[in-house]
Amino acid sequence: MVESTAVEHTIDIAAPAATVYHMLAEVENWPQLFPPTIYADELDADGREQRIRIWATAGDGVKHWISRRVLDPDRLRIEFRQEVSSPPIAAMGGAWIVAERPGDRCHVRLLHDYRAVDADRLSWIDEVVDRNSRTELAALKTTIESGVAEADSRFSFEDTVEVRGTAPEIFDFLNDAHLWPQRLPHVAAVELSEPEPGTQSLAMDTVAVDGSRHRTMSYRITFPHHKIAYKQITMPALMTLHTGRWTVRPGADDTVLVSSQHSVALNTANIAATLGPDADIASAKEYVRRALSTNSTATLQHAKQHAEARS
Repeated sequence: MVESTAVEHTIDIAAPAATVYHMLAEVENWPQLFPPTIYADELDADGREQRIRIWATAGDGVKHWISRRVLDPDRLRIEFRQEVSSPPIAAMGGAWIVAERPGDRCHVRLLHDYRAVDADRLSWIDEVVDRNSRTELAALKTTIESGVAEADSRFSFEDTVEVRGTAPEIFDFLNDAHLWPQRLPHVAAVELSEPEPGTQSLAMDTVAVDGSRHRTMSYRITFPHHKIAYKQITMPALMTLHTGRWTVRPGADDTVLVSSQHSVALNTANIAATLGPDADIASAKEYVRRALSTNSTATLQHAKQHAEARS
């Protein structure tokens, strides 16, 4: 049997320990907090114990797992252990430990212990754990110290349409992104791969109103027939973060409500260069929202037409 490896990564953050702990405890916010995390949610909870599921980038691919966590707000400690790990990882666990420091500062320790399925793959796991741990800690520090979670540069919005159709028809339209160049006027080309059911990578060329062409790359996690969550991993100049989800839920009188939700963090350093010297955060938010909403609303309307024509 391959022996277990234990590693530790640390960082100091200029924020109260309780603030940092609560950011770590709220797992649903992890896609906005940690670059490797694509999607995360809570499956169930019993007191301070919970089961969560996470999809995250690992090397050039996506891994997913279910973990059990034990939350200890009194000791500012969160222990985690994967229920079933994805090869080449045989087992993975660890802890987040936050310690108070003078002057409203804290010291964060991220512990991992893991075992490989095969000794030949241990170096790959070492590299991924080291890279992701450093990235996560740096993101945690940046997000909290800059106050991004509360700043005007971060915003969310949602567009919704009502459709007289079925949830599977709508979901299939959104899921079958490889057909979008034939179905959506603003999509010029798509490269869609699904290495395993429910986990997709999507490279897409879209055409803006001015005729310019832009390529984006996203990872998508699908939940038939009610939700597709995604995270964009290539950013235009005005954004440092873009996550979202398509949702299909029951409406009234045999209809379904289809929504496109976006969460965005602006790259404030590029506002003047992109929109001009007189532009500010408010105008940048309006510009980004209009661009995203135009495309997502167009997709929703074409999905509506598709489903209602079939019905």
